[in-house]
Amino acid sequence: MQRAVIAGSVYFLLLFAFGFLLGTVRVLLVIPYVGTLVATMLEVPVMLAAAYVVCPRVIRRFKVPPERPARWVMALVFLILLALFESALGSLLFNRTMADQWAALSTPAGMLGLSAQIIAALFPLRIATP
Repeated sequence: MQRAVIAGSVYFLLLFAFGFLLGTVRVLLVIPYVGTLVATMLEVPVMLAAAYVVCPRVIRRFKVPPERPARWVMALVFLILLALFESALGSLLFNRTMADQWAALSTPAGMLGLSAQIIAALFPLRIATP
């Protein structure tokens, strides 16, 4: 299980770093022209493509077993770290309370983003690796 925990952590770090860069571009350059929902609709496929590329490489690199328990651990570590870091980032950079952050998830853009995060978290369960 240690391999799955490490793999989930690395999967998170790689996607979070890429998402932070992409999110910065979305907020500063895209939202002013097309709005939050359309900007999120443009960002989601890019993030899911990145997850689709990164996930099997991380699984192979850390030799995560193909059995479901190990893959679930990887997925849950990814999702827990993502939730913690997103909450911390929202609080520290944007001065948002937890209530504000939960409210943002109830918007169409928030639901779309959360759905994409859950899909990315489930990739370790669905991606077969040689």
